[in-house]
Amino acid sequence: MILLKNDEEYKLMKKAGLILAETMNFIGSMITPGISAQKLDSEAYDFIRKNGAEPAFLGFDGYKYTTCISINNEVIHGLPIKSKILHQGDIVSIDIGCSYKGYFADMAKTFPVGEIDEKRKLLIEVTEKSLIMGINSIKVGLHIGIIGHTIQTFVQENGFSVVKSFVGHGIGLKLHEEPQIPNFGKSENGPLLKRGMAIAIEPMVNSGSDEVISLPDGWTVVTKDGSDSAHFEHTVFVRDNFVEILTLAT
Repeated sequence: MILLKNDEEYKLMKKAGLILAETMNFIGSMITPGISAQKLDSEAYDFIRKNGAEPAFLGFDGYKYTTCISINNEVIHGLPIKSKILHQGDIVSIDIGCSYKGYFADMAKTFPVGEIDEKRKLLIEVTEKSLIMGINSIKVGLHIGIIGHTIQTFVQENGFSVVKSFVGHGIGLKLHEEPQIPNFGKSENGPLLKRGMAIAIEPMVNSGSDEVISLPDGWTVVTKDGSDSAHFEHTVFVRDNFVEILTLAT
């Protein structure tokens, strides 16, 4: 069942989104060669708690961390462990969620670590732009499929591939709610977009094949061919005549 949100729920989700965006900006400013994923995770935990929210990933299905930190060919769910060190030229995707007074927000962003090569720059640019294009495609009365169709078309036109094994999702009182939000497919697929929908849109884009595999740690997903991957995500709220991104800092 798709749960539509009222104005009071929207306000709580907007607060959660603001805290999350500020968290992302804070730990993003710390990204530099030599820093460990564990340090970024610890700082994210402290920042979220100091701002009156709770980390959404911590304890979710037994997950032990505040963030997912994925480097280069890691697509999603990378573990932020001490031995994972960022190096000059890497790209690092940070995925974070939080809850504020019971309402959730979720976001992700891929950062360069120092100077990166042109192909990695383009991968990041295309992935982020595909997210914005997907968000801008939303209109009440259209099918949810318009989002994924828009994302996939743009990504493939630029020579990259969209991961199909993982998708975006509804969000609100739970981190993951209905409906699923694929980053691919036909524009006429899925339920209709309605006012009050809160959804997390999150294209995962590979520089090579779209195939992915899971590592033995039970969490980390990597590209099957070893190619790089980027990940961007925003939580958005569907209004009557526009869509609002909730995970933006003021």
